[in-house]
Amino acid sequence: QVQLVESGGGLVQAGGSLRLSCAASGTTFSIPVMGWYRQAPGKQRELVATIGSRGSTNYADSVKGRFTISRDAAKNTVYLQMNDLKPEDTAVYYCNAFYTSMSNYWGQGTQVTVSS
Repeated sequence: QVQLVESGGGLVQAGGSLRLSCAASGTTFSIPVMGWYRQAPGKQRELVATIGSRGSTNYADSVKGRFTISRDAAKNTVYLQMNDLKPEDTAVYYCNAFYTSMSNYWGQGTQVTVSS
């Protein structure tokens, strides 16, 4: 059973930066895809960014140029560097570890609040 623990959320002013981390445990194998999703109040969970085991990345249009996803494959840890934060980035951010559609794990979430 893979467990994901996120850290790094908090309150920041618009234009500021935060760095989220997610450490995976319970597996000795490289996770094929790790990613970040977010869910704002009253909205559906949405993709923020993903990164494959070989470093290929994918970003939501709303965060391109502001957020950077990276991973330490040896530690099964994924990071999300968030710059130029906007109030609309306020959400609970969830880490995801994806093997297959039937083997898909989520962290408990970390709150990011951006004040205007």
